[in-house]
Parts: sequence; structure tokens; C-alpha cells
Amino acid sequence: MSDSGTGPSTGSGDGTRAVRAGLPEPAKNQPHLPGPAFAAHYHLPGDVDGPYTYGRDQNPTWSLLERAIGELEAPGQEGVETLTFASGMAAISSVVFSQLRAGDTVVLPSDGYQVLPMVREQLEAYGIEVRTAPTGGDAQLDVLDGAKLLWIESPSNPGLDVCDIPRLVEAAHARGALVAVDNTLATPLGQRPLELGADFAVASGTKQLTGHGDVLLGYVVGRDAKAMAAVRRWRKIVGAIPGPMEAWLAHRSIATLQLRVDRQCATALTVAEALRKRPEVTGLRYPGLPDDPSHKIASQQMRRYGCVVSFTLPTRARADRFLDALRLVDDATSFGGVRSTAERRGRWGGDAVPEGFIRFSVGAEDPEDLVADVLRALDASAE
Repeated sequence: MSDSGTGPSTGSGDGTRAVRAGLPEPAKNQPHLPGPAFAAHYHLPGDVDGPYTYGRDQNPTWSLLERAIGELEAPGQEGVETLTFASGMAAISSVVFSQLRAGDTVVLPSDGYQVLPMVREQLEAYGIEVRTAPTGGDAQLDVLDGAKLLWIESPSNPGLDVCDIPRLVEAAHARGALVAVDNTLATPLGQRPLELGADFAVASGTKQLTGHGDVLLGYVVGRDAKAMAAVRRWRKIVGAIPGPMEAWLAHRSIATLQLRVDRQCATALTVAEALRKRPEVTGLRYPGLPDDPSHKIASQQMRRYGCVVSFTLPTRARADRFLDALRLVDDATSFGGVRSTAERRGRWGGDAVPEGFIRFSVGAEDPEDLVADVLRALDASAE
């Protein structure tokens, strides 16, 4: 019930696939997408068999969502399994803690999501060696020997560095290590890690996949049956399952994924091009810019460059004034929503970024309006 499948009439284009992903076979007088199934248990006379036995293990609403995500992350691939979770961190934890034991070694990005240092502390408490290296320059290659798992985040959050995923995968597999790629920033319309050779594609569905800032969700897509069985077992043990309403909302939202992603990526490039002309802006990063340090590699493995732009203003005070002056952009964490958001990442204390560093998530507003708001806020913040 959670394989990738191809579903009915999914087609080959991203938009067609997103609109049709995971839908059940048409049935007369039935909705195209059945409503959420609220069930803690199911009718189960006699022997324990069939896909639905208990609500912590499986749910019909998850099944359709998992099939939809699999069709996006691994279209046409056989033997791929998808599992959904209560959050992106639940998905990340399921891979890391199900695959590693005391005495194992894992390689993590040193510039990844700010909760990864907490993951590192917990892994080390369990007797697991953790090595870190930055995403840029494929630096993780230098610390792979003896590793059981390589964790890649590309583009990295929040710095937007990109690594050569096929190169790292080949090197990791040659050493007997599994490879997981956090695909949150890219989305499956931006890159498909399994097609690039990875064993797992992992993401927070909270972000652009669902795109409305109202759902917490995570997922894992994997090709190795034994490894995915361990991930499924971990989900059962910790109970990190999505609610049926969240799963249904996520599936409903996927239908507009291609429309949202294309609009947001195009506007992100427009915003980045406007920012590069401002003398107070330094450290501008967007993989879609031809002169971005990551553009060459990104153009080889990504089909879209994402909705996030990062840059630095001269001081913390200047950054705070800029954020306060914005009118079409909410000062909020997270990214990928249809409403633009931005924040000074240094306020959390978990990222190695300058005090004036801004992570800007471009929404679906008219690009002219958004650029005008950004330029006006930059002017207003100069006082």
C-alpha cells in the first residue's frame, strides 16, 4: 500500500503527476480523493491479515499519500517504499536511529538543519561516532572511511550550498555505507535523490511539499527493503505517525505542487537578481544564479533551484529593521509556503551564520509586488 506505484493516468509531466498522484481508481459516486479515515482500529475477525489492523501501523489516508509521494520522488521505479511521519524530524530520526548501532559511524553535514547538533549529541550518547564536514566542496568525502551512513543535505539549510550527490553516493557505496539525502529544500520536483543513487530520500513535508504553513509532516522514501523495514519498525516503536487529517491535507496540497514550485522558484530568482544590485547585501546565495558558487553542480542534478534565498545585511540591527519594514513578508521560521516569510537566523543561536544573515522564503505573491516590497524595506532600514 506504500510502494511508489504509478497510479491511474499519472502521465510523465510534473504537473500531471502532481495532480494525479496517489489517487485511487475511479469509482462511481465516490470522491476523487476520499476523505480522511479516522480509525484507531479496524474490523479484524479471525486471523490477522490485510493491510489495516491497527491505527498506529497503517491508515488508508496515509496509504494514498505515501503512494503520491513515491510517484513524485521515484516515478517508475520498482521496489521503492514510502513511509510518512508526524514531522520532518520524526522522518530524519527514523532513518538515523534505525540504521545505526553502538560502535557505528555516521557522517553528518556541519552546516545542516539546526536540530542536527541535537541529533549528534544523542547519537554520541548511544556510543555512535559522529563525523561532520561542510556541504560545499564535497568535503564529506574526506571523512567517509568506516562510515555506515552518510547524511547529505543539498541544498543545505540555511546556507544553500550544494554538493555533488552522485559523486558522494558512489564514494559512500564503495565503502559500504548507506546514503540518505534531505530533499526538503529541493522538493521532488527540484531533484530526485534516488535517481541520483541515494538509498533514502527524506524530507519535511511541512515545507514546500504541502506549502500552506498548516501541516506538520515528514516522509522517507527508500529502495532497500531491509533498511526500510527497519524504518517502519522504528515508526511503530516510537509511534511517530501522521494524523489522518494532516495526511489528507498534505495529499490535497500536492495537487498544486508544480504550480506553486514553478511560481516560487521563478520569483526567487527575480528577488535574488534584485538583491545582487544592492551594495548593502553581501553573501547572497541562490543556486539558480549563474554566478552562485553552487550553480554548476546544481544545474547538473537539480531541475528547479528552490524558493529560498539567503543573504547578509551589515548588522543585526539593520536586519531587524529590514524585517520590520516588510509588508508582504511575514517574520516567521520555516519556509516553502505560499506566503513569503523571512527571518534573521541568528536569533535561534543554532546556525553558524552572521548576525545579519537573512533566510528569505519566496512565496506566490506577484513578483513585481514582492521585489518592490523588498527594495522599499531595504531603503527604510538604512536609517
